Amino acid sequence: MLNIPLVDLRAQYQALKPELDAKIKEIIEHTAFIKGKDLERFEREFAEYCGVKRCVAVKSGTAALFLAFKALELGPGEVIIPVNTFIATAEVIHQNNLSIKFVDVDRETFLMDLEGVKAAITPYTKAIVPVHLYGQMVDMHALKELIGSRDIKIIEDACQSVGANINGVGLAKFSDIACVSFFPSKVLGAYGDGGAILTNSNELADKIAMLRDHGRKPSDKYIHTIEGYNERLDNLQAGILRVKLRHLEEWLKARQRNAMLYNNYLKDVSQVVLPKTQPNAKHVYYVYVVMVERRDELREYLKQHGVASGIHYPVPLHLQPAYNWMGLKEGDFPVAEYQAKRILSLPMYPELSEEQIKKICELIKEFYERH
Repeated sequence: MLNIPLVDLRAQYQALKPELDAKIKEIIEHTAFIKGKDLERFEREFAEYCGVKRCVAVKSGTAALFLAFKALELGPGEVIIPVNTFIATAEVIHQNNLSIKFVDVDRETFLMDLEGVKAAITPYTKAIVPVHLYGQMVDMHALKELIGSRDIKIIEDACQSVGANINGVGLAKFSDIACVSFFPSKVLGAYGDGGAILTNSNELADKIAMLRDHGRKPSDKYIHTIEGYNERLDNLQAGILRVKLRHLEEWLKARQRNAMLYNNYLKDVSQVVLPKTQPNAKHVYYVYVVMVERRDELREYLKQHGVASGIHYPVPLHLQPAYNWMGLKEGDFPVAEYQAKRILSLPMYPELSEEQIKKICELIKEFYERH
């Protein structure tokens, strides 16, 4: 029987074991756990990799989103987000005293529907959060053109799309701030929670750096200029991320190769809708998501044969109990609801072999032939 996990973090560790063990040992021996040199160096190296002026590393992708809103001080108003995203995208909006306005998603790419965004903008709109879902970016140039001269901030939720771009343009080029996650399963993952904000504004970066560290400037340990939070990324995670960052492009190419293998092996299976990549987009395939008929039965069949799978996400946010108070109902966002009943995430990680992918696809074909 097969044993193919959805994500295999052990395989990645084994490939980098000497580098990672040496870095972890170095940090522990020097007892450099908080605000150390590896954190400073990672912020510089990651900013350079992303082609932006500043990176401020924080405890999680959620912390990055929260502090982005806190730094922008938007005040009362609405924030437009897609209805198919992780709840963190919505949570931070209410935590910053703003109102959520959901929009539906695109039928092919799963990304936020820009026509829906256009219709949702009102004089009360303070910000839009394009969620770069599954490893593919929203067309940021099109979004910026749609906003035009209106004073609407853009905060990119790029927690699933480190390394992605569209039309050669990466994160934080058409936005005020881009927020990323280093959750262990992400394309660039720590060994615990982690995240960062990316921006070309020194003013915003300095403010977020203070907010993450109890309102202190780096040079004034005992002076708290503003009230802040404890949202620092620890030095150990930064060191691990520095090691991994050197291998990121190689891993992204492997993910893209694996996606193309899936596409090739599944192209003739009529019950499977393959993921759509936008023209001129670099999709990094954090997850490989297809739409299938009889999804739950297929999942069980794969599980019985030793293949794990996932769903990102089975319940759109407007149908989550946490948002019952908004009075939204089934049918309000039909595309997201349709997709939620059919989306399936297949195993995806750089170390996945062609033979494993072939066997997964053979099982999928076998299921539909037998059922």
